[in-house]
Amino acid sequence: MNVSRRTVLASTAALTATTTATATASAAPRGHRLRTGFERLVNDGYGILRGERVGIVTNPTGITRDARHVVDVMHADDRVNLTAVFGPEHGFRGTAQAGGSEGRYDDPATGLPVYDTYLKSGRALADVFTASGVDTVLFDIQDVGARFYTYIWTLYDCMAAAALAGKRVVVLDRPNPVTGRSAQGPVLRKEFATFVGREPIAQAHGMTVGELARLFRGEFLADAPVRLDVVRMTGWRRRDFHDASGLPWVPPSPNMPTPDTALVYAGTCLFEGTNLSEGRGTTRPFELLGAEGVDGRWAAAANALGLPGVRFREAYFAPVFSKFQGKTVGGVQVHVHDRAAFDPVRTGIGLLVTAKRVWPGFAWRPDNWIDKLTGSTRVRTLIDAGAGVDDVVADWEPELAAFRAVREEYLLY
Repeated sequence: MNVSRRTVLASTAALTATTTATATASAAPRGHRLRTGFERLVNDGYGILRGERVGIVTNPTGITRDARHVVDVMHADDRVNLTAVFGPEHGFRGTAQAGGSEGRYDDPATGLPVYDTYLKSGRALADVFTASGVDTVLFDIQDVGARFYTYIWTLYDCMAAAALAGKRVVVLDRPNPVTGRSAQGPVLRKEFATFVGREPIAQAHGMTVGELARLFRGEFLADAPVRLDVVRMTGWRRRDFHDASGLPWVPPSPNMPTPDTALVYAGTCLFEGTNLSEGRGTTRPFELLGAEGVDGRWAAAANALGLPGVRFREAYFAPVFSKFQGKTVGGVQVHVHDRAAFDPVRTGIGLLVTAKRVWPGFAWRPDNWIDKLTGSTRVRTLIDAGAGVDDVVADWEPELAAFRAVREEYLLY
């Protein structure tokens, strides 16, 4: 990693983000209402898009404070020439489940062509941008702060493809709903790169999508001619959770129904890599975890760890789809009582360690999906070897410290 090159790129990106794409570089006064990147774009009269054909990568979370979709707002505004929409996983209007999309269609509400970006990257995605005829690709999607949430890698792929197609990318920033206080968890190793992690970032990255875009360009796409502008927010503080934003919560995906789900997701999504249910098919996905044959011993063992900010309740539930569909299973419900103290990744590791100890039926998914989620074989092999929570966490600390140092160079708030 070339430090001098990275520093220069970070400085250049910071200048662009604070002069070209925003009305002012100063942060909002304390207590001032948060304004999203889209709000600031509109308030500036869409100045940075003037004279351009614009396409937007978005989904149901691309909404205004009064719950209108940004596509509908822009389509009705003569000051901007919106000509295309690009749908990610789950689709532009959000009708598809995990691992699905909506395909190519014309949006009934606006008549705009909607192009499918899901699982497209490189030249194939560049060809979609070229075929759409746009000059600039906007990005406005609510992230949830976890490396394996695919929207940030849609952003990454769009940046790389836009460079190939000669298009500019403008990211309309939104809050990280689980705060931007710090990064937590293991850092992905490049040989484990997939669509749930393209590049070496921490499992809970603690960044906004605008900050991630800057990091992607400076660290991983430095050899590509990525033309990037970030329209910053004002009024956001890194310690703020979603409820401080005053923004409506729209599920970014079908199994992310509430901000509480997002709060635990960076840790409990690890159960996708096991034979236990991660709560899909229930009203509390990623907060309810379990399997047939699990009983109250799991909750007792997890509570005995004394993990900060969280308690566990013995729970029984019957998923209506996904793992154990229609069957009653036993497990735990995760109850966060102190958000400021809660560490989702440590909590996820604690639950894995205790599940393996108290339930003889525990197993990893045969494809070792856990390695893709955690970014290496280390978490799986350490837990299999009987390591405790502190040992597993200590193993990733050197790489996490290095990522935190790099991350600092790209923060906007």
